Amino acid sequence: MKRVVITGAGTINPLGMDVAQTMTAMANGDCAIGPIDIPDADRLHVKIGAQVRGFDPEAVFNRQELALYDRFTQFAMIAAAQAIDQSGLQFDGALAQSAGVILGNSGGGMQTLDENYRAVYAEGKNRVHPFVVPKLMNNAASSHISMRHNLQGPSFTVASACASSNHAMAQAFMMVRAGIAPVMITGGSESMLCFGGIKAWEGLRVMAKTACRPFSANRKGMVQGEGAGVFVFEDYDHARARGATILAEVAGAAMCADASDIVMPSRAGAARAMRGALQDARIAPDAVGYINAHGTGTLANDKTECAAVADVFGRHADQLMISSTKSMHGHLIGGTGAVELLACLMALRDGVIAPTVGYEKPDPECALDVVPNVARQAQVDVALSNAFACGGLNAVLALRKI
Repeated sequence: MKRVVITGAGTINPLGMDVAQTMTAMANGDCAIGPIDIPDADRLHVKIGAQVRGFDPEAVFNRQELALYDRFTQFAMIAAAQAIDQSGLQFDGALAQSAGVILGNSGGGMQTLDENYRAVYAEGKNRVHPFVVPKLMNNAASSHISMRHNLQGPSFTVASACASSNHAMAQAFMMVRAGIAPVMITGGSESMLCFGGIKAWEGLRVMAKTACRPFSANRKGMVQGEGAGVFVFEDYDHARARGATILAEVAGAAMCADASDIVMPSRAGAARAMRGALQDARIAPDAVGYINAHGTGTLANDKTECAAVADVFGRHADQLMISSTKSMHGHLIGGTGAVELLACLMALRDGVIAPTVGYEKPDPECALDVVPNVARQAQVDVALSNAFACGGLNAVLALRKI
């Protein structure tokens, strides 16, 4: 079994246009949630979100690319380019033929769907652009990254709602560990902040109208965000042989299904995923210093996740730091786990624990150290990244300092 390390990271999300900006914002406790600027926002009940502001696609992509790239693909392309550039890898020869890309995504080209439904139904147009299908398909970002960077190995997209990124990264981790590929590009991307995307989520009645306050007794629900996070997962020996800078080790992963309810999370399922990741990594529970929580800010998720943490860690749960960065960048749905993994890297590499902002009132059912409002300096050797999706699909990654 190979050891797997991270040798590159890239992102574009509401907190920043790259990893450095994002980590600075996390360390400062910045919140990117605010009024949304989209067509027909006045028809929505929920009028807040975490948008990637100041992003001009035409400054990055040419006309031909824009005809093929939905917003979620644009984000993924930018993040992947950053990650691969940091890694220093060039994909040619045998490496190109074996290296691949696995991304997580839930909604596909929602912006493209929204624009074209509007054109056909609201404006009465009878034709759409011939590239609508390749633009909106869920695997578009994975396909374009593979073509841009000559990645000829296993390449596909994983869709498991809010756990999509973690499932994708777990798959990539297992492929590298098994020796199927020495390098995999992995992470996730999402952009559902459009009228149709938000209107659909409103129907679930889990959306907050003012702020995202995970673990706080006065929380009102989740807030959507958008963006991408992409990483280079690499065989440790391969990375060492070429003198690569190693950001962290991916030590273990676990995936499981609650098999119980399509929307209500399961305490037992969440606990089984965390316990499984630790067992896979051969790490004792008391070695974990930080958990980046799923932490959506909904009553059902928050109390269930905290109860599961207590089940897995026992007395050590009181010594753990656990925070939800969704309070700052919103819930990126299929892309959220990838951006949240940056908080784990920051904890391991820099000793900075991202806070849970917007926290106002203690909740007896969430009586853990949720790092309220202000970042903290602390030495962390092991971190977990949790993702628990609608449909009861759970994926947890274990990272280790190296």
